[in-house]
Amino acid sequence: MSSASERLRVLLVDPDDARALIVEQGLAQSGACELMRVKSGIGLYGAVERFDPDVVIVDCDSPDRDILESMGEVSGERARPVVMFVEKDEPDGARKAVQAGVSAYIVDGLASSRVRPVVEVAIARFQMYQGLQNELAKAKSDLAARKVVEKAKGVLMQQRGLSEEEAYQLLRKTAMNEGKPIFQIADNLLAVAKLLKG
Repeated sequence: MSSASERLRVLLVDPDDARALIVEQGLAQSGACELMRVKSGIGLYGAVERFDPDVVIVDCDSPDRDILESMGEVSGERARPVVMFVEKDEPDGARKAVQAGVSAYIVDGLASSRVRPVVEVAIARFQMYQGLQNELAKAKSDLAARKVVEKAKGVLMQQRGLSEEEAYQLLRKTAMNEGKPIFQIADNLLAVAKLLKG
């Protein structure tokens, strides 16, 4: 994904030509931008796949269920920063939009001068959120790996009468000798122990 100061690839979802023009003018005034426009959220996932935008801008009267479902589809593996400009807010509109993966939700605030700053904030917030998600996934993975190593140490302590430190050192030495992560050695040991146990 390009940074906000580079050429942006923007996918605009807006059925209204006059409103879309305001967004286009706002993007054109403030820097280089490559724009693709679709008039409806139907098939949004495919448009994101084809165009590979840096950001998606959705401009609508109010967020309906169809557009929010389309946003939800995009927020999975093809997640992108999403800016949503709405003319009128619905009850729980912002909450539903955020749950669907919207990074910035702006009510009755569409002006060409505001488009680029809002897009830049949405990109920054999205990148920060993605960073937090990656850190969380790594922490979960590390914790799961530690649990496997702890179980493998327990098996070695029980089967070989080793101390906890000796069991760990044996796992570590085996991992170094085989050029594999200690987690993989521990996992293999547990699989063999389970097989032998029947």
